[in-house]
Amino acid sequence: MTITTNRLSIFVDGNNMFYAQQKNGWFFDPRRVLEYFAYEQAATTLINAFWYTGLKDQQDQRGFRDALISLGYTVRTKVLKEYYDDSSGRYSQKANLDIEIVVDMFNTVDQYDRVILFSGDGDFERAIELLRSKNTHITVVSTEGMIARELRNATDRYIDLTNIREKIEKSESSTPSECQA
Repeated sequence: MTITTNRLSIFVDGNNMFYAQQKNGWFFDPRRVLEYFAYEQAATTLINAFWYTGLKDQQDQRGFRDALISLGYTVRTKVLKEYYDDSSGRYSQKANLDIEIVVDMFNTVDQYDRVILFSGDGDFERAIELLRSKNTHITVVSTEGMIARELRNATDRYIDLTNIREKIEKSESSTPSECQA
């Protein structure tokens, strides 16, 4: 597929990426992500950048969210819900923002030609297939061991975080100060 225009939208599954970054032992800088994908690529126009994250409460991550907004991200949040797992006998917390990500992808589909999805979640497979059928070029960014095989197979391009580490890693002087979920 030849890309004739370069209208780009970025979708970051913040919670999924937080765990991927923890696994890798380093964190990426949201500003550097925009710079690398939108501004270092010739003739690319960044249309939208969305960041999705679960919150413990409405004040959780306030500084981080404000910093994302100041960088140009649209931030979508949901308060974490607690779930009990009968098999393990443990409680876990999830925000389940996959639907919000897919809704935003399809609500804005006429605005972009390319998507960068930061997630390894296999639940996005069908959405990615449908977007590709609309001649949208899809790149998924994740890390080995945290990318679902079906998502990797559905995408046009897969980028492992470790392969772009030097371009997007958070440095001590980076802002926002809390590159987390």
